[in-house]
Amino acid sequence: MVKMQLAGRDITDAEVLRVMEKVPRHEFVLPEYLDQAYADHPLPIGYGQTISQPYIVAVMTELLALRREAKVLEVGTGSGYQAAILAELVDEVYTVEIVEELCKQATERLARLGYANVHVRCGDGYYGWEEHAPYDAIIVTCAPDHIPQPLVDQLADGGRMVIPVGPPGAYQVLWLVQRHGEEIKSERKMGVAFVPLTGGH
Repeated sequence: MVKMQLAGRDITDAEVLRVMEKVPRHEFVLPEYLDQAYADHPLPIGYGQTISQPYIVAVMTELLALRREAKVLEVGTGSGYQAAILAELVDEVYTVEIVEELCKQATERLARLGYANVHVRCGDGYYGWEEHAPYDAIIVTCAPDHIPQPLVDQLADGGRMVIPVGPPGAYQVLWLVQRHGEEIKSERKMGVAFVPLTGGH
């Protein structure tokens, strides 16, 4: 997976490649998809949600330009795979999942695999996790139709957010959002396809 699908394309961050090789992706997929765990496409995880394709996980992680001491917020825990990748790279990961059963499953799975630096919350990720803000990096693994202001507000000075934006089933754009003081800079990166961000917003 790492050699052909990631390094064989345009993923160059050695640390990202290292952790993508280390984290056991098969632990995060449903039993019926075990034979496809390392294939380069998304897989269903139940409740209308998916685990993202490895390449997209690597792209989004690389765009965050993480430092070990970074504090990261993830919106859309899903199976917990992206959180595990982040946990190998930084000291503290906070992740929010709106589907309660997925939240419980991810909490148990991450604990079983020894990711003690991941903190999981069941709730509406549109509003982030304000108690632990600001975050050096924010990653959103489901697509809203606009960039949520609460997430922008929770981004630290010098922080980076990677987020897909667009309607479900239509063209979506992956954005890199950077904060420099009061200035917010947004840069289009690539076309993507994600499940929608759901919630009361």
